[in-house]
Amino acid sequence: MADELPKHPPQVAIPMDDKRIWIDGCFDFTHHGHAGAMLQAKRLGNYLCVGTHSDEEILANKGPTVMSLAERILAVSACRWANLPVPGAPYVTDPAWMDLYGCRFVVHGDDVTTDASGEDCYRIVKSAGRFRIVKRTPGISTTDLVGRMLLCTKTHHIKDLGALLLGKDGEDMLEMMRNYASDEFGAVGRGPPVLEYMPTAPRSCRTLVHGLMPAMGRRIIYVDGGFDLFTPGHIEFLRLVKKEATAAGESEPYIVAGLHSDRVINYWKGLNYPIMSLFERAMCVLQCRFIDALVLEAPFIPDAEFLDAIGETFGGELEAVYHGPTAFMEGEEDTYQEAKERGIYREVGSHRWADVNAGVIVRRILNERERYEERQRKKGFKAEMEVVMTN
Repeated sequence: MADELPKHPPQVAIPMDDKRIWIDGCFDFTHHGHAGAMLQAKRLGNYLCVGTHSDEEILANKGPTVMSLAERILAVSACRWANLPVPGAPYVTDPAWMDLYGCRFVVHGDDVTTDASGEDCYRIVKSAGRFRIVKRTPGISTTDLVGRMLLCTKTHHIKDLGALLLGKDGEDMLEMMRNYASDEFGAVGRGPPVLEYMPTAPRSCRTLVHGLMPAMGRRIIYVDGGFDLFTPGHIEFLRLVKKEATAAGESEPYIVAGLHSDRVINYWKGLNYPIMSLFERAMCVLQCRFIDALVLEAPFIPDAEFLDAIGETFGGELEAVYHGPTAFMEGEEDTYQEAKERGIYREVGSHRWADVNAGVIVRRILNERERYEERQRKKGFKAEMEVVMTN
């Protein structure tokens, strides 16, 4: 999947089915707004085809991409609600492409997207009665994230996400998290549980969002990290953990992902890292098909008390703690010393996307700052025009 793009067109004609849904877009580096659109689209049917525009089409209509088509397809493929990524889909949605995949309807957010000529990208399917509207995920976009990189802001950092989610101001965020903690069909409560690690004695994890806990005897695997910008490196790491842990035992592994706080990441990396807040990073990891549970506020060093708390929370001892091929936030002490002493430390080897981390993506933006600033200006002008067209 990481080395080859899916083939288009499909070799066998697919009969038209109202439950086969089409969605398309740029999907230019992963954020939870993309996943939110796919979740809502999936709930309108039972099979989701995700058309992904080429680098050339995006450049002509919007501006330079941050991620290559292969990287964007990797991200789309990892989303729990996507069934089939379709590379090279036209920027103006073409009913002929939908027909090839048996999709009667295309889904898009409740905003207008325009092409290079300023016309609605969905004008053709709208006139054909094949357009369905879902709510656009508020508060996040590729444009917002690029802006944070260019301006080096960190006002998006969250001090105490657990307290925010359980307070009145976080009700909408918590409800969004519940929806993302759904299964492959979007059924709430049937996907990954979300917990918060409480470091004060006695150390334990409290549940923020309920989901499926591991069945008796299921093998528990732990991974951790910042997962900032949820890059191809992160996605491929999680895929390989799932693959290797599955091959290593008879029963299916249960993958628990721990996320470091904004404060911890900023301490080790400085500047305005993380580019995404803990909430935004949690939503990115939560939508990924390769994880089974999410633990917020995971410590940078998984010591004995933490590993014991994870085991107790999920009903057994940890079988393995996996780490990737890179050490982007290296401390003076051995971060995984306790796991190594227990004989449960495992490493995923080098892979094609191993060096594609948040720092690399930021450098891509900064190295071509003028091009991306021009994209931001054009996007701002287009956004004003699209708001007028929407209203």
